[in-house]
Amino acid sequence: MKNPRGTLKVPNKKTSSRKPRRKPRVIEHPRSSSTEFTNREIEWLHFNRRVLHEAEDSRTPLLDRVRFLAISDSNLDEFFMKRVGGLKRQVAAGISAKSSDGRGPQEQLTLIREFVVHMMKDQAACYQQLRKELAGRSVHLLKWEDLTEAEKTSLNQYYRKNVFPVLTPLSVDPGHPFPFISNLSISLGVTLKHPEQEEKLFARIKIPKNKEGLPAWIRVSDDENVFRFVSLADVVTHNLADLFPSMQVLNVMPFRISRNAEFDGGDDEAEDLLQMIAEELRQRRFAEVVRIEHGPNPDPWMLRFLMDELELTEADIYDHPGELDYSDLTGIADLQRPELRYPPHQPVVPLPFLDDTQPLFNVIRTSDQLVHHPYESFSGTVDRFIREAATDPKVLAIKMTLYRTGDNSPFIRSLIRAADAGKQVVCLVELKARFDEQRNIYWAQALENAGVHVVYGIIGLKTHAKLALVVRQETEGLRCYAHIGTGNYNVQTSRLYTDLGLLTSREEITSEIVEFFHYLTGRSLKKTYKHLLVAPVNMFSRFKEMIEREAKHAKEGRPAQIIMKCNNMEENDISFALYDASRAGVDIDLIIRGFASLRPGVKGMSEKIRVISIIGRFLEHSRIFYFRNGAADPLDGEFYIGSADWMYRNLHARVEAVVPIWERPLKEKLWEILQLSLKDQRQTWDMKSDGSYSQRKSDEPGLHATLVQLTKTRNTVAEDATDDKDAPQVYGNLSRPARGRRRS
Repeated sequence: MKNPRGTLKVPNKKTSSRKPRRKPRVIEHPRSSSTEFTNREIEWLHFNRRVLHEAEDSRTPLLDRVRFLAISDSNLDEFFMKRVGGLKRQVAAGISAKSSDGRGPQEQLTLIREFVVHMMKDQAACYQQLRKELAGRSVHLLKWEDLTEAEKTSLNQYYRKNVFPVLTPLSVDPGHPFPFISNLSISLGVTLKHPEQEEKLFARIKIPKNKEGLPAWIRVSDDENVFRFVSLADVVTHNLADLFPSMQVLNVMPFRISRNAEFDGGDDEAEDLLQMIAEELRQRRFAEVVRIEHGPNPDPWMLRFLMDELELTEADIYDHPGELDYSDLTGIADLQRPELRYPPHQPVVPLPFLDDTQPLFNVIRTSDQLVHHPYESFSGTVDRFIREAATDPKVLAIKMTLYRTGDNSPFIRSLIRAADAGKQVVCLVELKARFDEQRNIYWAQALENAGVHVVYGIIGLKTHAKLALVVRQETEGLRCYAHIGTGNYNVQTSRLYTDLGLLTSREEITSEIVEFFHYLTGRSLKKTYKHLLVAPVNMFSRFKEMIEREAKHAKEGRPAQIIMKCNNMEENDISFALYDASRAGVDIDLIIRGFASLRPGVKGMSEKIRVISIIGRFLEHSRIFYFRNGAADPLDGEFYIGSADWMYRNLHARVEAVVPIWERPLKEKLWEILQLSLKDQRQTWDMKSDGSYSQRKSDEPGLHATLVQLTKTRNTVAEDATDDKDAPQVYGNLSRPARGRRRS
């Protein structure tokens, strides 16, 4: 890919991983205590174990269980690349900073290995159970020896025509250096011997991936009602003689490596951030190896050879009792067997957005709109908002932040169309969105080439806020419209992630969003946001003040309550404030999908704090913040939504935005989401004070199924009631949750 700002130098393969690096920035927690905090890494592994449980749970549809197994494996890969890679760098650099629970890097690595070894055994057992149940539904995941002779003959022909030409066996000897081994690719390690020599030789064969046009699992049956598959790696293994004619194949060992992806940002004052990120991506390809996974019955000579070449220790070696890469099972999970999957879900276009004969701006100008994805359509609301802005002749300017936008993004097309029409278009593209850097570089260059003003944010801070601003010329003058969301401008993930978005033209909000974009593009140092919570400007202090305010209400006998929903939580000062609020008598419910570092339910410290995690069909991604603020009616309390978790990085080291929700119907909508989440008995796990979780078990429909049905029913009722002036408010009287709080 050409860089319009100059040619990028590709790092030398032999030296890039040995390049001297600046020590990684490590956050030294101001106070570490195992009695007050859990370990972040272990809590994340507990989260991934809950994901794996969805693959084990017979209540989950069979092919979706296969998908959850694949997700748990993909999650674990990313964990090793990011978190284990970072800890290993700390150990190598002699950094001894302790985690919140008082553990050093090496101690955490030891705990991680112990947990992961058990998880791998559970994954293998889950895979074998799924194979058995799939076979009962005519989906067979077979070994080579399970095939018929006719199938083997057919596969050998397929191999010679489609696979053999792609393979590149790489041997190691004085004339052939140790080969580069790409991250997360399955390799076959082969121990060879010349028939007339005693010396052992090592060779490596990379198994092609899907992007090279070869499926990880090859279908071998012609019967459209029977699905028989064998892995590509198995096919290659049983055809090795073709790759090494006349040589003796002593042993074959499938293996896979994981490389560190936790690189530092280089020079914080880099003149060209785009060029710096592109350079870092090239370095990542050759980053140090943090893990080897191998199949059963490894060749000890080969394993030692790999450890020496890759500079690894026994602690970095993981013996897989099952398949090396369960993420390859996504192709199986995608089989067209609807009876083995969740019922199809079609997002609903909310009633106010159904009339496409009038501009969406008229709807937003009339009242604020709160949309809830994937239950409500993303394409019919947020995408339509930007799409209409791009073609509306009254629109003068569009400004957006893009963190992860996906391939073939309609938002990119709309922004380019707007620029072509002569509108002022500004787009902040976050180049450091991990594992999306390459895609974001591509889109940044495409936007620049189309005349869009592209900026990369504030040096040293990731821009994680989800905002769009539209400036429109109207009869009474300029009016601004805005979208503030909890999720990315990504159509693909909008169908899988639960997210919220506010569409508003309130001047109190939009005027501050105008200044927020000045902060992003023009280095404004504004500190006095009255309504928006902006990180790292005022968000942390405002959240802490609101927690302390609830504690004061409780002490003085007024209603006091906090409900917070987010992805992860690890910010010690926030945790201490919550502990103080709990001691003061504040009821605190934390709905945290991933990990939480505080300890709930500890006598004398956090007895009023409850933490739950919701895992299911959709990925819980929305962030909601509720503070009762002494109100007799809970709906008179304060509600906020936005992009930030209660994490140190979100509150102090990223650019984030959280917005208040003021209109009562929108508050009712948020209150219902929170109450249904707290009452769920199917998808919910309760966190214990020791950091472990217990699952609530029920055959009732879970939260996601309930919200799917509620949204469909509500939309139908709303349409039927449009001609009835006495019809109840959609979010007022229909399925209104009882006031008060959940009792555990």
